[in-house]
Amino acid sequence: MSHRKFEAPRHGSLAFLPRKRANRALGKIKAFPEDNQSDAPHFTGFVAWKAGMTHVLRKVDGRPGSPLQKKEVIDAVTILDCPDMIVAGMVGYKKTPHGLRTTACVWANVLTDQFKRCLYKNWHKSKKKAFTKRKAEHNEAALDELKASRPDFIRAICYGERSPVKNRRKTWIKEIQINGGTIDQKIDYVKGLFEKKVSVTEVFKKDENCDTIAVTKGHGTEGVITRWGVTRLPRKTHRGLRKVACIGSWHPARVSYSVARVGQNGYHHRTERNKKIFHVGETPEIQCKTGDLTKKSINPMGGWPHYGNVKEKWVMIKGSVPGCKKRPVTMRKLLRALIKPRHLEPIDLKFVDTSSKIGHGRFQTTDDKFKFMGHTKKTLAKKK
Repeated sequence: MSHRKFEAPRHGSLAFLPRKRANRALGKIKAFPEDNQSDAPHFTGFVAWKAGMTHVLRKVDGRPGSPLQKKEVIDAVTILDCPDMIVAGMVGYKKTPHGLRTTACVWANVLTDQFKRCLYKNWHKSKKKAFTKRKAEHNEAALDELKASRPDFIRAICYGERSPVKNRRKTWIKEIQINGGTIDQKIDYVKGLFEKKVSVTEVFKKDENCDTIAVTKGHGTEGVITRWGVTRLPRKTHRGLRKVACIGSWHPARVSYSVARVGQNGYHHRTERNKKIFHVGETPEIQCKTGDLTKKSINPMGGWPHYGNVKEKWVMIKGSVPGCKKRPVTMRKLLRALIKPRHLEPIDLKFVDTSSKIGHGRFQTTDDKFKFMGHTKKTLAKKK
């Protein structure tokens, strides 16, 4: 590299400008996968809650020629809590020169308070009049209007059955596109699911890849060193050293958008592609087919820090997922087909770490702890 006066790479990517705070904590699906009418009607997304991270041991069977072939590797994984979602309605969209336009909206006959609560800013003080005047014949008329309008896309209006997070009283509402089959088949498919639960096992399968959409962990206002990664100035610099030395030329008489400046860092809306699903669990229990054959709970000893215990269905995803614990994460079907063989590789877990995530976890189960430590005050109190 020559002298810095003549050559220096810029600091920080400009691909995500503006780096501003997201206006919602729930990840928004801005593009859905391409529709293929030869497939059966199916959902293209699901909303889960981030519980925490652990690590697993697995054997790499595929990848001919890879240095990892036939070897054991340790991967970091994220556990997502996936309560069932309920279908509350559907809406049709038609393509126009100005973008998608709604044609008709059909609602289920019965909508729970869990759904209506999300429509109010203050449910306790409200009069709760939403959907009180709507009758069954109105829904039938809306359904006929939807079929007559011949929309190009059908999206189901879904909401979470419950919020697994204690400090959140409201759940989520989201439109999820239905792909596969003709328009009439899609309408009949969604109508048959009105007021019914949809499980994550019906949307995603083991060894499948998905995209994760979420809001990253927020760090508030940060300076240019942390926010953009620019180099600190020399020690003897006058009036500060964690700064940008030159923010631009005299003319044009303004600061360019590409110059690193102070501002919001974190709490950005981000999408991560091609995340491998290692396991989809219907109960908190997990047992490896090879290696560690102990049947144990996916919850670590003492529960997930700052979250609690996963009580129902859950998904294990390779690597990290944007956002902090207790934050909803939107899972979406892949936008593009996979080409690399490693993305299609079947996963065979040999060990899942369930030790405590606070401090240095030593025991995998309570039985292991009891065998080593014997009776404690807590176990003796339970015995009495």
